[in-house]
Amino acid sequence: MKKKWIATLLTAALTVSLLGCGGGASDKVAATDGAAAADSGKPYIAMIALGFSHQYWQAVKQGAEQAAEEYGVSITFEGPETETQVDKQVDMLKTALGNNPVAVCMAAIDTESVAGILQEAKGKGVKVVGFDAGVGEAEADCKCTTDSIEAGAIAAEHAAELLGGKGKVAVIGYSQTTVDSVERNKGFIDKITNDYPDIEVVDVQFGDGDHLKSAEIAKAMVQANPDLNLIFTNNEGSCIGAYNGLNEVGKIDDVKLIGFDSSAAMKEAIRNGQIAGAITQDPIGMGYKSIEAAVKLVNGEEVESFIDTGCYWYDADNMDDPQIAPLLYD
Repeated sequence: MKKKWIATLLTAALTVSLLGCGGGASDKVAATDGAAAADSGKPYIAMIALGFSHQYWQAVKQGAEQAAEEYGVSITFEGPETETQVDKQVDMLKTALGNNPVAVCMAAIDTESVAGILQEAKGKGVKVVGFDAGVGEAEADCKCTTDSIEAGAIAAEHAAELLGGKGKVAVIGYSQTTVDSVERNKGFIDKITNDYPDIEVVDVQFGDGDHLKSAEIAKAMVQANPDLNLIFTNNEGSCIGAYNGLNEVGKIDDVKLIGFDSSAAMKEAIRNGQIAGAITQDPIGMGYKSIEAAVKLVNGEEVESFIDTGCYWYDADNMDDPQIAPLLYD
């Protein structure tokens, strides 16, 4: 059912000043879309992700659009071409704020880069919802995302099971600055360190989620640690990169691999047993709950500071289960 909006909140939101705008072609498209959304006659919510084209982000967008229709709001959804384009994402945020949204939902590549901008926006009445990687705690009115520490810990439990409680493991993360990447690693490493004394974490590296970089890291890891038993990778790009690297050096059958998220390549490799399994999130639910939380915040309703959108382990045995299959994307 569509929610009624408080007129005074809308009036306050419309007073948000233009904070800047970016210069690239895609920024101009985003500005046009935002202007159209702002002029739609409905409350406008801007949603800015780490990326855009990957199926994961399209699933988040799908959930957000479902919520927008149900709650009677207008939204834009955008993100840079790659998940390392900090400046591009900052420009997108500035442009979106120039179109006077009542709320911003954001997954920041680098939380520090947007902290001041979001603080200024909050001071002018804009509600801020962090989703996926989120934003800094000081900037967020609430966060809708996977509990990344718990997700990393679940991956660690399955790693320990695969290794029989002993062995050597390494980690390939996709970012040293993005919150969810840091927390996934922390959850995995802390769980291994605290609960499995016979498993040693021998190396932690970061490959920007890039297939080629992650492949080279995986090859270097097995060269430096010939007795390495398992690699945990904390996003799809890291996983497929490591998978390619292990294949190139003939180690795919010797070093177990655990991934995060999904893709057509990941699903195929999991089905044939070359990737042991992975953690998947609920991107549709994340998108929906982010917009829902933004609506409630603007309406002055109470919202929990952290909304866990869930995560699940999947492997060849359960990936076709009704609970899991809809959460696996190409």
